Order: sequence, then structure tokens, then C-alpha cells
Amino acid sequence: MSTNTKQRITLFINPSIAKQSKVQAVVEELTLTELVEKALIKYLPIETVIKKVEIQNK
Repeated sequence: MSTNTKQRITLFINPSIAKQSKVQAVVEELTLTELVEKALIKYLPIETVIKKVEIQNK
């Protein structure tokens, strides 16, 4: 994902995870945003397919 367009989001996460993430970002010389993006890119599949299911009325 190489785009300069960013979307602001708000997350509610465990404070210890937030603290560890900030420390890891410093260790890797990344911003917290870059660290989270890196983690999500590794976690998410390359493509997500959403199928619409038709519900039959009885």
C-alpha cells in the first residue's frame, strides 16, 4: 500500500497493547501509524471477497 492518503480512525485497545506498540515503534524507528499499518498488512489477506446471500422468504 503506497499511498499518501490516510484515513483517521479511533480505536479502543488494551492500554498495555498500546504501550507495547509505542515502544516497538520506537525500537523499529517507525511512527505508530506505520507500525499498525505494517501489522495489518501482514494480518489481512491480499483480497477480501464479500458475497451477497439471498434470503428466501417462506
